[in-house]
Amino acid sequence: MSRQLTVRLPDHLVAFIDARIEQGQASSRAAVVAAAIERERRRDIAERDAAILARTTNHDDGFAALAAFAARTPIVDLA
Repeated sequence: MSRQLTVRLPDHLVAFIDARIEQGQASSRAAVVAAAIERERRRDIAERDAAILARTTNHDDGFAALAAFAARTPIVDLA
């Protein structure tokens, strides 16, 4: 199910979205916005999971160092 929303975006963001469509990287404005929001949702989940792993008391599972690293490393958008 999907719902229609009305949003206002600055001109430079609309130009960016339209350029992605013109370059064949997206099929519509809605697709670009949905992908950006989905990426942000996944980032939130990853940050939450890293924080949970960093707080665990069982450090014998081999993930403690990875979790600590992930919890203190800023997540940047590489795309």
